[in-house]
Amino acid sequence: MPSHALKRPTLLVLCACVLVAQSMVAAINLLLPQLGSSTLHPSHSELVWTVDAYVIVFAGLLIPAGALGDRYGRKGALLTGLGLFAAGAATSALATDPAVLIAGRGLSGAGAALITPATLSVLVQLSAPEHRARSMAAWTLALGLGGAAGNLAGGLAGQFLTWRALFAVMVPLAAVLALAVVVTVPRTERSARRSPDPLGTLLLTAGLVAVLFGVIEGPSYGWTSPRILGAFVAGALLVAGFTGHALRSPAPLFDPRVFASARLRAASLGTATGFFGLFSLFFVNSQYLQDVKGYGAAVTGVAILPLPVGMAVAQKLSARWAGRPRAVVGTGLALIGLGLLGASTAGAATPYWAYTGWLLVIAAGTGLSMPALTLGVVTSLPAGQAGLGSGLGTTARETGAALGVAVTGTVLSAHADLAHGMGPALRTVALVVLAATTLVVAGYGGGTRSRVARTHAGGVTRRDTADSAAAR
Repeated sequence: MPSHALKRPTLLVLCACVLVAQSMVAAINLLLPQLGSSTLHPSHSELVWTVDAYVIVFAGLLIPAGALGDRYGRKGALLTGLGLFAAGAATSALATDPAVLIAGRGLSGAGAALITPATLSVLVQLSAPEHRARSMAAWTLALGLGGAAGNLAGGLAGQFLTWRALFAVMVPLAAVLALAVVVTVPRTERSARRSPDPLGTLLLTAGLVAVLFGVIEGPSYGWTSPRILGAFVAGALLVAGFTGHALRSPAPLFDPRVFASARLRAASLGTATGFFGLFSLFFVNSQYLQDVKGYGAAVTGVAILPLPVGMAVAQKLSARWAGRPRAVVGTGLALIGLGLLGASTAGAATPYWAYTGWLLVIAAGTGLSMPALTLGVVTSLPAGQAGLGSGLGTTARETGAALGVAVTGTVLSAHADLAHGMGPALRTVALVVLAATTLVVAGYGGGTRSRVARTHAGGVTRRDTADSAAAR
């Protein structure tokens, strides 16, 4: 398949798939009050796991799912992901107890883990180099729209429908998307490395899940509790075990020496930093608008819409300035930090238009930085590993998002209520974002391409050359 074969219907379908997968990260948050009073009678812990099961499984499987899509077929991975996503949504919609609801959420998360890297991988394979930045801007906009769509759908369902309706509508929607994929998305060349790596997949997935569990549950159990410390230790040992295995294996899930690239490290950190700030905002936004400003659930879902509008406008500039990634990334991340500092001043008396102004600053920063950061991750790897690159980038996004929520929740818990804790929480996150921005900009001072293939002449080069040839 030639690299210039990306057609507009294909791009729209790929973006729609990732939008739907991303929307279910946020949609459930606005339904928690309705779920808590439903006939399922979930406990507080079960409500937390209803939210977290999707995120943990989604983020924990992204890297293996991306690598496996590269090896066994990206279109097949996308269709399988849509099937799992629909099956999980149906399970959740029909749940008769909290355990089944949580299991359905986890199954949908596994589907999303296949969908997200497959969509970006196909996009990279089909886009001509001169159009790649523009295509990635559209893909990252779909991610932002997914968060806004999730808030809107959750708010509407919470106020006018039921929580079951939100899950039920995902089943036919996933079926329509699968049909559209079959019709519009061509198959792409697979990676030359076809041997599975079950041990590496198990070690890496278990390690990521353990770390994510610690990050997400840290505020609930306490960061120094045996459960959380044990999760972090287990995660570190498992990831270290994967690293040792991958360095010895002739065909690992992926070679950890890809992180010898300063550009890849900087782009991954930048991606995590942006979503760290963005999801901190998402975490307090709905509570601020409902509990402090007194908005209803549906109005709250609508009130976040300035974010995707701002992202869409800024991403046009990002695509135009794609040749200056260091400046675009640095400016974008700095705007996110400054926007959070501004939003930290909001209170009960703050007019919505003033609050919206800070949302637009954050949106502009996200729209500027995320396409360039996504391109930085993907282009740091050989063309045949686009799925792996997407998995790495999206894992950085979800990990950053989980950390943003965790840090914000921890700061909020030290204050009497949201009205008193929102300012300190957002200021803390903003300072972290600004500090991390300096590291990201410094990392972008090197070359634009990964140096791994040049550095590891005895290892990565031979495998990556084969991948690149297969992709062409």
